[in-house]
Order: sequence, then structure tokens, then C-alpha cells
Amino acid sequence: QLRGTVQPAGDFNDDGDAQVLRKAMKGLGTDEGAIIEVVTQRSNAQRQQILKAYKAHYGRDLMADLKSELSGSLAKLILGLMLTPAQYDAKQLRKAVEGAGTDESVLIEIMATRNNQEITAINKAYQEAYHKPLEDDLSSDTSGHFKRILVSLALGNRDEGPENLTQAHEDAKKLADVSSNDSSDSLETRFLSILCTRSYPHLRRVFQEFIKMTNHDVEHAIRKRMSGDVRDAFVAIVRSVKNKPAFFADKLYKSMKGAGTDERTLTRIMISRSEIDLFNIRGEFIDLFDKSLHHMIKKDTSGDYCKALLALCGGED
Repeated sequence: QLRGTVQPAGDFNDDGDAQVLRKAMKGLGTDEGAIIEVVTQRSNAQRQQILKAYKAHYGRDLMADLKSELSGSLAKLILGLMLTPAQYDAKQLRKAVEGAGTDESVLIEIMATRNNQEITAINKAYQEAYHKPLEDDLSSDTSGHFKRILVSLALGNRDEGPENLTQAHEDAKKLADVSSNDSSDSLETRFLSILCTRSYPHLRRVFQEFIKMTNHDVEHAIRKRMSGDVRDAFVAIVRSVKNKPAFFADKLYKSMKGAGTDERTLTRIMISRSEIDLFNIRGEFIDLFDKSLHHMIKKDTSGDYCKALLALCGGED
């Protein structure tokens, strides 16, 4: 049972919250604590209502006010929380493709883990914000098999049905077949046709059949036979199918372990999973790394940014 750490506030009053936020930003100085308190303890739907109430009450744009009052990591976190999930994902994807280099890891993380409904909403938000289809930007910014994987995922038409045992056996055989020399049906093409289109329950069965046939895991086969972004994309899909919260727990851990913190990744995952499965991610985190997500955030970040992340994290395990 997936659950987030952020729930809708029970005694919600959009107008009251709008007033609290205005007061926190009016005059000299900013009351960051009050802003954190409101924004992290409301659901995204409630935040959208606060945006409207603020506009109605003060004739001002809450996003613009927050932007001018906050800075650094805290600003990115709070402003990210104020966008709808689809707008936020669209913005992260846009950031990953614009400018000189491409941030492939962000493209993989988002495209490989979102369901059909989420992908459809992201496509719509992307078009609205940037006046071009997401698919165009993904196509012009990537190439080869990697581009084909992303474009296939961007269609958002993964099958949603249950497993089909006969089909799963066939699929596993196709993935296990190393000897096929037909280049038009290359290894990558075969993996793409299965990993990017079959339903999650069906793929879990395919992976089980694959182990029976080959005595090793499909992830191991991908790592051995592929490289670069294509390998990373397929591995992300496989891990997401097997256990999505564990996939994100691993990314969160890597964003904080060692010297320095990858705040972009930390912020992005905490925002995007807070209402979906962050509670489950916390459980996987402590199982995998023997320390709590709460503890690691506290140790690795500071100030108001830390305070806001801990509020989203929702408790020590």
C-alpha cells in the first residue's frame, strides 16, 4: 500500500493560509518558518487553492512574492511545491534538456517512473509552459536507442492489464536470446519493445521467467550487455517495476552520501514523491542503509532548507 508523507490538512482554510503567507512576507524581513509551516503541511490541491485565494484577496501573484522573498535551496523547494506535480515534472524535464549539456539522469528518473496518467499530464503541462511538445525536445536533445526509449515512454501508453503467463514466457525468451544476429531486431530494440510497453505486473512475471531461464537477474543481463544511457534507462525501468520506493530510496541516499550534497536530486525527489510514496521510501531507506532518511537529511542539510525537508519527510523512523 503506497502512501505519501503529506496529507491534506483537515481544518483547511485557503483564505486564512493566504493571510498567513502575506503576513510572513510583508514589511521588513521574511518569516520563513511560517511559510514552511503552511506550504509543507498542505496537499498540492490545497496549495493550488491558496494560490487562487491569495490572488483574490490581495490581487498579487503568490509565486512572484515567494520568489522575491526566498532564495537558494529553500526557494527551489517551496516554489516547486507550489507547482502542480505535472508542472513540476515538466519544468525539471525542460531544465534537463535546455542549455549546452543534457542531464540524462533526470530524463531517465522522471520518464522511467511515471505512470500513463502522469505522463499524459506532463505532456499537457509541457506544451502549455513551453509551447512545444515534450517529445520534440526529447528527440532533438538525445539520439539513438536512448532517444527511442524516451520517446516511447513519452507516449504514455504502457499496457495496464494483468500478467499473461504465456506471453511472459515468450517475452523472457526474447530478452534472454543472446544469439539473435538479426540487426533489425537488435538487443536494445527487443528490450525496448517489452520494457517500455508491458504492464508492471506483467513485467514482474517476465523477470521471474527470465531468472528461471538464465539463472540470473535481468538487471545483471542489461549491465553486462549494454552501456551508457541505454543501460541506465533500462536498469531504471527494471528497478522501478520491481520496487519503485527502493529505487527512489537509493537515489536519495546517493544524493547525500559522501562529501557534498546533490541538492537538486534531493529536492526533486522529496517534492515529487511527498504525496505518492515517500512514507514507503522512508521504510526502504532504513532497510537498505540502516539509517533513517530523517537522520540523513538532518546531518546533511542545514537551516530553513533542512527544516522544510524534515517537514516533508514527516518523522523519524
